[in-house]
Amino acid sequence: MKQFTIQRLGLHGDGITDGPIYAPLTLPDEEVTGVVDGDRLSDIRIVTPSESRVKSPCQHFKVCGGCQLQHASDDFVANWKVGVVQKALAAQSLDPNWKPILTSPAASRRRAVFSAKRTKKGATVGFHARASNVVADIPKCILLDPKLVPAMGIVGELARIGGSRKGELSATVTASLGGLDIAVKGGKPLDGPLLSLLAQETERHKLARLAWEGEVVATRVPPYQKFGNAKVLPPPGAFLQATPQGESALLEAVEAAISQGDKGVDLFAGCGTFTLPLAQRAQMHGVEGERSMIKALDEGWRTAEGLKRVTSETRDLFRNPIIAQDLRYDFAVIDPPRAGAEAQVAELAQSEIPEIAFVSCNPVTFARDAATLVKSGYTLDWVQVVDQFRWSSHIELAARFVRN
Repeated sequence: MKQFTIQRLGLHGDGITDGPIYAPLTLPDEEVTGVVDGDRLSDIRIVTPSESRVKSPCQHFKVCGGCQLQHASDDFVANWKVGVVQKALAAQSLDPNWKPILTSPAASRRRAVFSAKRTKKGATVGFHARASNVVADIPKCILLDPKLVPAMGIVGELARIGGSRKGELSATVTASLGGLDIAVKGGKPLDGPLLSLLAQETERHKLARLAWEGEVVATRVPPYQKFGNAKVLPPPGAFLQATPQGESALLEAVEAAISQGDKGVDLFAGCGTFTLPLAQRAQMHGVEGERSMIKALDEGWRTAEGLKRVTSETRDLFRNPIIAQDLRYDFAVIDPPRAGAEAQVAELAQSEIPEIAFVSCNPVTFARDAATLVKSGYTLDWVQVVDQFRWSSHIELAARFVRN
């Protein structure tokens, strides 16, 4: 076997050596041996371990692909994630102030997407094994909120009832105020007998709601989420911040980015994660591409008390961004998906909005969009990394831009 020195970590958390050759579960400066297979190293043995290497806290780490960095110390992971964002911004000649990283604790994931495969004896439920389509059983996952742990058994029952031996179920499970909210994809087509069985399972397991391929099968209790003073009923499987601590950290950063103003716009508003809490201090306009999410936001506002006026709009901000002349607001919040918001940011850059709170889940597209704003006269005041996907390579951040 040949020996290699790991030079750095890639964006997905794999070690990288000359080639580049990717070596999973390794750390910078480690000496390792292994077999080169294309651009990856297999049969890896650690010859000289890093000082940052630790024993993984989860017994499923070696087989489960849900986490990539449990073999590294918490300090290393925190510094690496901040460093990824710093490097992306440096490539655009940006060097802002930095707020301390905020990391969600273990056992805090209130939303997870489980995979399930029906077997002869029942079903296997969990996350995909590392670099594989095999479903790894994870009964003692240390990421999940304890409320989500029973969901694996429930999803197994759903797979046994409505899954195919040839396919794979995907179940988005969310802890709501009313209990577990489950949205299933990849199951058999709904018919009368299956509908009856699924309704029985909803009652038996006291689920808040069960949806099958986008259709609500049964609602026992409305699966509300709380955004500020508002209770919101999201559509099945709708986006939600993965941990309450992560959501709280991002909201606090957004609020800190906005010093004043009576009228704001929330772009890519979802169901109102930021729109509704901010409506306690300002009139808000929420814009989102999914009509069902905007409906949930609007109904949440209408039933809440103590909020200023909230208007909303269903709009594809990728194909039909709000033009600069129509962005007549005191502040803007923008939280785009991983692809960023190139078209909408181009319009923001030409607007006169004094302050922008920018939330991102992709440092590379954020750096690109940040450069567009800075070139048009904004200052990138500060950035805060938020690690709500603990032990993963996933990175989120919030930032403040101020019009010069």
